[in-house]
Amino acid sequence: MNIKNVNFAQKKAKDFNILTRLYQYYALYILFLPVFGSLFYNFKVKRNKNLENKPYIFAANHISYMDVFIVNYAANRPLAYIAKQELFKTDTWAQRWVTRNILRLGGFAVNREKVGLSTIKSVKEVFKAKYNLCIFPQGGIRKNKIVENINGGFIYFAKTNKIDIVPVAIDGLETYNWKPFKKQTVNIQTGTPISYKLDEKEIISQWCKQISDLTGYENKNI
Repeated sequence: MNIKNVNFAQKKAKDFNILTRLYQYYALYILFLPVFGSLFYNFKVKRNKNLENKPYIFAANHISYMDVFIVNYAANRPLAYIAKQELFKTDTWAQRWVTRNILRLGGFAVNREKVGLSTIKSVKEVFKAKYNLCIFPQGGIRKNKIVENINGGFIYFAKTNKIDIVPVAIDGLETYNWKPFKKQTVNIQTGTPISYKLDEKEIISQWCKQISDLTGYENKNI
């Protein structure tokens, strides 16, 4: 795949297919969980079993570079990922390798300062393909155990596509563990869906409260 001239924000429904799902399965269940789950971490997942059989936006707090795999594990559904455009680089072999794998996992780019038309169209294609969307409303990684400074972009995607939001709460990865067999517990929980019909302030309030209640983090959005 020659990716030097690719628009990383642009995806079509056909890009979210069985091969994408198989690659996600391979990355999660063949690579990530057997290695990290066997040696370093005890991943405890508690899923909301009452979720309907329809697409959702899975909106998670962001505390580590492992969160993409963790949300995939929690959702247990085909996912597409919105990733900051800074992750898509092609200057070196290593950067191209990372970019290719983000694309294979169903990732596409967003300019966090100003969401472009390509990203908006790609989100529509995600739901057209009957995939779910993973997004991190906090933007970057936050390890301070505080819920605050939420980016409302995920609400725009919810409202324009008429898709409800499922909070995903992650705690226990504020620090990494590299001591084999001394497992660090990571708790992952999916919350109660938040209706896209609510106003923006209420959606943010409900998301922050659920993340705070499920993780024990301080909620500064009150």
